[in-house]
Amino acid sequence: MLENIWFIAAVWMGLALIASLISIRIGISVALIEILVGVLAGNLAIGLEGGTLHVGIAGASASAGHLHHILQSTEWTNFLALLGSGVLTFLAGAEIDPISLKANWRASAWIGVLSFAAPFVVVWLFAQFVFGWSLHQAQIAGIALSTTSVAVVYAVMIEGGFSDTAMGKMILAACFITDFGTVLALGTLFANYNLWLLLFVVVTLIVLWFMPRWTQAIITRLGATQVSEPEVKFILFVLFFLGGFATAAKSEAVLPAYLLGLVVAGVFLRDKTLVRRMRSIAFAVFTPFYFIKAGLYVSLPALWTSLLVTCVFLALKMVTKIAGVFPLARLHYMKVKEASYTTLLMATGLTFGTISALFGLQNKIIDQNQYTILVSAVILSAFVPTLIAQKFFQPTVQTMHAWGRLYKRRLGILSVEDVNGGNNSADRLNYGDSPSKSDKTEVIES
Repeated sequence: MLENIWFIAAVWMGLALIASLISIRIGISVALIEILVGVLAGNLAIGLEGGTLHVGIAGASASAGHLHHILQSTEWTNFLALLGSGVLTFLAGAEIDPISLKANWRASAWIGVLSFAAPFVVVWLFAQFVFGWSLHQAQIAGIALSTTSVAVVYAVMIEGGFSDTAMGKMILAACFITDFGTVLALGTLFANYNLWLLLFVVVTLIVLWFMPRWTQAIITRLGATQVSEPEVKFILFVLFFLGGFATAAKSEAVLPAYLLGLVVAGVFLRDKTLVRRMRSIAFAVFTPFYFIKAGLYVSLPALWTSLLVTCVFLALKMVTKIAGVFPLARLHYMKVKEASYTTLLMATGLTFGTISALFGLQNKIIDQNQYTILVSAVILSAFVPTLIAQKFFQPTVQTMHAWGRLYKRRLGILSVEDVNGGNNSADRLNYGDSPSKSDKTEVIES
């Protein structure tokens, strides 16, 4: 029964359904619940012996041959999880409005750079000189814990209705800059500089240059209402194609996926139907496999034996993220609540964190115990900061819109649409600021 492909699929989708119901009930992002469900199901084992049902912790009861893992990870579930991470990363890039990115580039760039640099340096030095890890092992630790989870942040933004707000787009753009620093560090320190890498870079640049007009041409000529969905198939084809080149070059498929999303963001902005179609496909089918599989990386018995080191790494990541992001968020006109929310979301980690740790394990840079420690810290960083952010610091949609107008007003780039789209006094009320004569004059002049 546990080797039947249909029963395995039923278990995975059943867990995804349970996670959705729990998420709706308690108001926490479904991504976090799916991770937690993956942890619990991945560490639970059942079996029959002598007509009696036995339940135990997988791994701790490994000697008992009658126990079997409840959650089976197969080649096809691994592929669906990989596809989920790629599509989700693509959609996160596609949600970044180019106009908004240009308007908020200063805040996104500063927050993104420090969100990567502070934990990378501190965790690297701490792992090397306090825990006694070798140079390359410490660098892998720094890279794995410097990331921000685009997948988690994007899921939170979509569920909260924040993806269309100026602050939501700024946070997503900052996530991209942080993870780009992570990929750049991993590539610079550990990449294989060969012909495949050069070919990957050249092909990616060519595809990125032509991708917007190709996508727009397909939508214009074939329409966006065809049952066969040619535009969706075209995007998936390009994602798979670039993912193949990335894998051959010893890079990661999620990097071109994010860049691809960024370059077609303008097309997606004009065709919201296409975005909703791909989002529905991703969240219904692909992403549950990705998030649940992420939970499978956490072994509770191994986590317990290395709990102190794991907690130290988690604390280092959160403290350095707070030290790097919070002051900058306040400097860019966010109130304490919004600055705390932004900081906690930037402290999440998942996709690139687990990828970096797995890269270290597969290339024999770190051992299995170090891998478990890093992945456990990464998974906890996806859960803990997001839970705190949603329960204690989550702003309203109106407040996140108001920050965008206030930010652009302070920079003197407020547009006519911004003035018409939000009342100045309402923005001040939402953002806890009293309107001044100069501000009123500035808005009228804009």
